[in-house]
Amino acid sequence: MFSENDLVFYPAQGVGRVEHIQNKDLGGVSCLLYVVRMLSNDATLLVPVDNADKVGLRSLVPPETARTILDGLYNDTDRPVPGGQNWNRRFREYTDRLKQSDLETLASVLQFLLVQGKTKELSFGERRLQEHALDLVLGELSQVLDIPEATMRQELVQRYMPAGKERQEDGQAATVAPRQPS
Repeated sequence: MFSENDLVFYPAQGVGRVEHIQNKDLGGVSCLLYVVRMLSNDATLLVPVDNADKVGLRSLVPPETARTILDGLYNDTDRPVPGGQNWNRRFREYTDRLKQSDLETLASVLQFLLVQGKTKELSFGERRLQEHALDLVLGELSQVLDIPEATMRQELVQRYMPAGKERQEDGQAATVAPRQPS
């Protein structure tokens, strides 16, 4: 059971704070609810206490786990990406995995998309999935490790930058012409 002010993770939504626990009458049945305010968009979710496990509401990962996941994202930038699947099947698989509660699963989807983006231009759908995965993973890691989310995002983008690209001030990547010998 969670308490007021506990930080929690809700699948596909990210990190939220339990504002309070209230008893509400729903269709003549009394129901105990967590009122969770999402940190990313200020939305409020009502999660029945009895169903919290079923919907995947969980505590944030311990700092050791968060550090291991972040180190893996930072250091395993050339991890092989499974190939052979068509985009449609990959998109469905990644979408399903991003609905899960397990941070390691979410981080693996993020890493697949980051590595894939190093070798080919991601489609619009893939970029959307990558942004969603970044929000979910980095949102939790930043809370647990007390590192600004923007700092982690910038570091990841830099580490997974395709060869021949350089980061500009506005955050967009630009192709860098090879240096001509003097």
